[in-house]
Amino acid sequence: MTTMSEPRIEPEGARTPVLPTRVAKTKNRGRRKEAWTAYVLLAPSLLFFLVFLLLPSIFAVVLSLSSWGGFDLSTIEFVGLENVARILSPDSTFVMPILTNTLVFAFGSVTIAVIASVAIAQFIERISLQGFWRTLYFLPLVTTVVAVGNVWKYLYQPSGFINGVLNFLGFKSIPFLTDPGTALPSVIVVAAWGSIGSAILILTAGLKSIPDTYYEAAEIDGANSWQQFWKITLPLLRPTLLFVLITQIIGGLQSFALINVMTGNGGPANSTNVAALEMYQQAFAFGQWGTASAMAMVLFVIIFVITLIELWFFRTKGEDTE
Repeated sequence: MTTMSEPRIEPEGARTPVLPTRVAKTKNRGRRKEAWTAYVLLAPSLLFFLVFLLLPSIFAVVLSLSSWGGFDLSTIEFVGLENVARILSPDSTFVMPILTNTLVFAFGSVTIAVIASVAIAQFIERISLQGFWRTLYFLPLVTTVVAVGNVWKYLYQPSGFINGVLNFLGFKSIPFLTDPGTALPSVIVVAAWGSIGSAILILTAGLKSIPDTYYEAAEIDGANSWQQFWKITLPLLRPTLLFVLITQIIGGLQSFALINVMTGNGGPANSTNVAALEMYQQAFAFGQWGTASAMAMVLFVIIFVITLIELWFFRTKGEDTE
């Protein structure tokens, strides 16, 4: 005769164990839900990036390898590297003087702007009414490029304010924008003046991040202000300075509006013509979209290489001073 086993009685307070697979499935469902929520929230930004940045960039690469007059996509004709070879040929004006002007304009304006902004930021840190002075230097940045260009264009006129002061002091008038030898330097000065404000704000933030204890220790050791700048301020300001240099050089290499306002089509005699302005003229004035896109690709490579050189140089200098 078989006997039935007695049911197992769980001790009071014991919990039923949860299977690991059930826990894993619950966690996976939670993660998928969070991921979908994140994608939904990011969808507007991702769509903007796709429509206005990624697709135009891909289309520009395609156009750089094609010949197209605009509007009708069915007329696009693939030509390979013919556009690049043509604009980089010895008889092309793109390399000389356009690319040369672009590099001179970018490095000239950035050099003036960075040196002046470092000096002004240091000076503002030592005086009162710092907010007022930062706002004053930042005003050119919030003013439209067209307004800035037209004001300086008037100041540079033969009968303008600057030449009026020179004549009053007994000097001859300077043909700032009408002489090929002075036109580009004149525009470089305006570009540097207009970009000092943003550099001052960024460098001021970098200066404020340097602990005062370093300067106090340097004063105890007998270091003067010049030694403190070279031994403390400049090395610790290197990351901020790198950011300013990279952004300013990229902006200088892509500059277009200021030159277009002040000198028209890059005159006189192509002395102020730069890559971005030539791209605009090739595309919208001459209908050579393939040539303009090839110029854009060449300029992109130049900007990329210069940025890598800057990063390598500052990293090397940082390692040497450690």
